[in-house]
Amino acid sequence: MIARTPKPPYYAVIFTSLRTEGDKGYHAMADRMLALAEGQPGFLGVESAREEVGITVSYWQSLEAIRNWKQHAEHLLAQELGRQQWYQSYKTRICLVERDYSFETEGDTTANIP
Repeated sequence: MIARTPKPPYYAVIFTSLRTEGDKGYHAMADRMLALAEGQPGFLGVESAREEVGITVSYWQSLEAIRNWKQHAEHLLAQELGRQQWYQSYKTRICLVERDYSFETEGDTTANIP
């Protein structure tokens, strides 16, 4: 599903990863992290896909909201378990979204190009 985000500016956190073999509790933790993130002030939405490389993009109102999520106690635990068990490697990128636009086949198109 494509996240419905507000009119820019807002922030995107792009988390790209290569997984280790086996689940080892990964999917349960991923579901828990999504539920927790959805309850965080400033959370706007998320999009995720995984094949060989996993890419998760979460959207936030501010850098402060991102910092608060990064320091959430359960998220800190998940980060540690990720380094120990679930990821061969990962990279996190934080970006300011300055413009976005979309298309939907039902005829609902939105352009936010300054």
